[in-house]
Amino acid sequence: MSNATVSLPMPRIPGVRNRLKDTPVTGAKRVLLAAPRGYCAGVDRAVVAVEKALERFGAPVYVRKQIVHNVHVVSTLEKQGAIFVDEVDEVPAGSHVVFSAHGVSPAVVQGAADRNLQAIDATCPLVTKVHREAVRFARDDFEILLIGHEGHEEVEGTAGEAPEHTTLVGSPDEADTIVVRDPDRVVWLSQTTLSVDETMETVRRLRARFPNLQDPPSDDICYATQNRQVAIKKVAAGSDLVIVVGSANSSNSVRLVEVALEYGAKAAYRVDYAHEVKQEWLDGVNTVGVTSGASVPEVLVQELLDDLAGAGYGDIETVQTAEEDLIFSLPKELRQSSTGSQDARALGGRRS
Repeated sequence: MSNATVSLPMPRIPGVRNRLKDTPVTGAKRVLLAAPRGYCAGVDRAVVAVEKALERFGAPVYVRKQIVHNVHVVSTLEKQGAIFVDEVDEVPAGSHVVFSAHGVSPAVVQGAADRNLQAIDATCPLVTKVHREAVRFARDDFEILLIGHEGHEEVEGTAGEAPEHTTLVGSPDEADTIVVRDPDRVVWLSQTTLSVDETMETVRRLRARFPNLQDPPSDDICYATQNRQVAIKKVAAGSDLVIVVGSANSSNSVRLVEVALEYGAKAAYRVDYAHEVKQEWLDGVNTVGVTSGASVPEVLVQELLDDLAGAGYGDIETVQTAEEDLIFSLPKELRQSSTGSQDARALGGRRS
């Protein structure tokens, strides 16, 4: 892992109007740009799955829930012919339906089968790993303490694999009051997009009460969530203001704001689009930290950088804390192209 800081030229987007005024401050204005940021391999795979389904089968293609938690991505796919629904019973019988990157419970899979839907499973493989862990531990009669946010699609899907064996732990404080059936047969699993620090604090407090608490076979919080949090910690320490591009229902984006504040940023805000940045946020600010959640296309970050350049923040330094090269193949339902060859599209980059 490298902590090097590298200067990059200012990216420009033709036709984007700068809204922010040049605000006088003492000292040089600059942007610290976090890397990694933006699309992870699981998000890229899910978005491409919808695009490929539309290309292969034609519109409409139905998607249960938001394919990923980003309003721009959802809006763009809707314009291409995707129809987003809350539940599979809203999908016309026999139609194609894509399951989102957050995963679904066995009950949802069965509901789709009952309606003869042509299901395409775009669940992130790292979420699928947690599902398999839940099934395995339930089979061995362990009680699963699932650390996550109540109502989040990923948590609902994971808990649905073993509902009779699963207890949700929503925060470190909840760890102090959880009641278990057998303290010698408990294991913790987690939502993949949580704050690493808060999750470890929850585990610490659980283990203080249940010394025989077992760990999952491998870390449940995904590589992308961890990498983006590590990067923003470095950025936040040198920033007067941090701006996170990401949607309000994106757990990992919201966590980035919290981490930035915890690790030294004087202020931190989340926006979906550059035009949401308020002029007063920049008053007296020398250094602006910028990052984006794992479901955010890079074009939205570039638009923010363009606006910031118009306000005088044209000096960009990239703070690189990790390199990401993980790729996932498309869902099996989409791997075979119409010509019979395998679709080998590489996934995992920050697509625009």
